[in-house]
Amino acid sequence: MGFVDLREWLARLEKEGELRRVTAEVDWDRELGAIARRTLEKKGPALLFERIKGYRTGRCTKLVTGVLGDRRLLAMALGFPRDVANPELVQHVMRKNRETIAPRIVPTGPVKEVVVTGAAIDQTQFPVPRWNFREGGRYIHTFSGVVTRDPDTRVMNVGIYRGMIGRKDTTPFLLIKGGQHWGAHFLKYAQRGEPMPVACVIGWDPIMPFLAGSPIPAGVCEWDVMGAYRGEPAELVRCETVDLEVPAAAEIVIEGVISDDPATYETEGPFGEFTGYVSDVPTPRPTMQITAITHRRDPIFQGCLEGTLPGSYSENSVMSSVQRAAIAWNILTAAGIPGVRDVYIHPITNGVNICVQIRKAYQGQAKQIAAALWGSSAAQYRYKHVIVVDDDIDISSYEQIDWAIAHRVNAGAGGLVVFPGIFGSPIDPSTPLHDRDTTRLGTGLWNRVLIDATRNWTFERRAEWDGQPFPPTVRPAPEDEARVRARWDEYGLGDL
Repeated sequence: MGFVDLREWLARLEKEGELRRVTAEVDWDRELGAIARRTLEKKGPALLFERIKGYRTGRCTKLVTGVLGDRRLLAMALGFPRDVANPELVQHVMRKNRETIAPRIVPTGPVKEVVVTGAAIDQTQFPVPRWNFREGGRYIHTFSGVVTRDPDTRVMNVGIYRGMIGRKDTTPFLLIKGGQHWGAHFLKYAQRGEPMPVACVIGWDPIMPFLAGSPIPAGVCEWDVMGAYRGEPAELVRCETVDLEVPAAAEIVIEGVISDDPATYETEGPFGEFTGYVSDVPTPRPTMQITAITHRRDPIFQGCLEGTLPGSYSENSVMSSVQRAAIAWNILTAAGIPGVRDVYIHPITNGVNICVQIRKAYQGQAKQIAAALWGSSAAQYRYKHVIVVDDDIDISSYEQIDWAIAHRVNAGAGGLVVFPGIFGSPIDPSTPLHDRDTTRLGTGLWNRVLIDATRNWTFERRAEWDGQPFPPTVRPAPEDEARVRARWDEYGLGDL
């Protein structure tokens, strides 16, 4: 599956009945976000808004959202049937995350059709929504690929970070210095006394946000990994005003610099975060000074509604359910932990909770799994609660996990482990604000939990239990089940 730009992807979605054009006039202020929420609740298609209030004419008149709003759409973007099984999808992502094909630099591309600099720069010329009525402003960067470069190694990183329109040429970001790859770049530039060059890519291949929203290992560029996913080099062009490269066929690129001088900070937040809660309080944060905007003629703006709620999964949640599971599985493989049969993340938790199914090889294996996950930089916002079960439990089923927790967990005998005060998310509403103060701490602090819902092997093995340390379940004998299946219609139960 080769590279597709946003327009090719939308054409494919429309052909498959997975895109709806909204031709009624819609207000960018709150109404558009409420429409997106209701569509997510209904597991609906992507939405292309073609008549946005105040943007019937001008630099940009269209907005698309929801292009990865359901697992079936993500499966399509990865080249699979819409109903692909979880292990197949996750193992594909595991493999591709370890492969690279270097990008190719080209002299120009569609994203250079219009170049805007100086006094003409104005972010409000794009139909940026106020997604939720409680948000502190219009969030222009919710699904953008934010590109930075390590000043020492010159390796680029592409991430997804929230950014809000400040003034017409400034964007304050939630920039975490500890734990995020662009945060590490930012610290290096600050130590040099230099501002950090940044380029924000809006609208391109759907795999861009999928990879940008995942912690690919430091020192590996997401453009290289995208090449592996697509089987060919990504075509990049050099930016106009910063030393970075971006996709030649992107819709919009916003270039600029971010300084560590608090005098340049602007107020950012609150934001309707992936947790389903308003993130925090308005706070002065590092701010991008925009130096150029390049875009295609008649560009399509792309963003996403955050805030995962029961029955309503954001695009970020859908991506995380697969990507964070694949990253975790790779971590466990690299740690040499045997017997991992499946790794599953329920979209509602966005990777904060993770379930691991194992064929248990030894007592203490669940603790080793939790230690490996918690020791990884990928755990910055995720893997707060680790649930480990035996291979007779279907980890995609909340009912089966609940049963395992009810009858295989002894909290006072190692079944529940708390690891307090470790690095974690600065936007978790269950954590006190003083433990989310990134200015003071560099990151957030979490108390992580392991729930070991595997059978305890320290119990005495008993002959009455077939020589096992745990009693057998009460399923009928296989021969009894077979006899009942054979006579099912005879019982008059064939319609069940």
